[in-house]
Amino acid sequence: MSFEMIRYETDGPIAILTLDRPDKLNAINARMIGELNRALDRAEADSGVRAIVLRGEGKAFSAGFDLGGGDSKCEDRIEALRANLQLDFDIIMRFWDSPKTTIAAVHKYCLGSALEMAVACDITVAAEGCRFGEPEVKFGSGIVTMILPWLIGPKRAKELLLTGTDEVTAERALEMGLVNRVVPAEDCYAEALRLARTIAVNDSVAVTLTKKAINRSYEAMGMRQALLQALELDVSIEASETPESREFDRIMAEQGTKAALAWQAARLLRG
Repeated sequence: MSFEMIRYETDGPIAILTLDRPDKLNAINARMIGELNRALDRAEADSGVRAIVLRGEGKAFSAGFDLGGGDSKCEDRIEALRANLQLDFDIIMRFWDSPKTTIAAVHKYCLGSALEMAVACDITVAAEGCRFGEPEVKFGSGIVTMILPWLIGPKRAKELLLTGTDEVTAERALEMGLVNRVVPAEDCYAEALRLARTIAVNDSVAVTLTKKAINRSYEAMGMRQALLQALELDVSIEASETPESREFDRIMAEQGTKAALAWQAARLLRG
């Protein structure tokens, strides 16, 4: 089984999935999603694997997802948008649903839907200096997997999502409940492996069923249905178009993201 955008390795009972698109800050596209699905299939089918560690190669864990679907926003794109966003949603939830324990080791940047993927893992270890955030609203986009309110509460989730910040420090992420622990950058991956090994020596049936029991409590509270309803709202956001969004997209395409954000801020100040 060959991969081009990720690496799949094993270290004893640990499967290690490495996002391997460092020149793009490990932005997750459709091809990478397909490879992650195959890697998870492989790890979950391997009785010798008891935990899965997710990490990123290079300077950052991941700057987020590459949302597909083309440039124009029109009626006939809604189904294509829905299908693309469903793929993004499903790969995030695979880490939540996996029968194996999933652990994310994140460094430098953990943004957008990559943040959702990291926190959907059972345990998240952050490197000092890592920055977290979901800047989607700045770009007229929505949240693919609205899992944050279930993990950190509505007040903190609204602060993070409605401001569109991408400057949440690792220490603040720990305080908010986004991550389990913060360690020196050089120790992040090793700490994730240490936790994986600690879990791997425990009774595998007890670990699997305990994870299932925790997740089922969220299912009983209606989390899955709420996430699917939020995904449908994200489809509406991605399919919408206004004069402001058209101009923002034009400036971003011609002059870059910083210029588009500056135009947006100046327009509001003038208004």
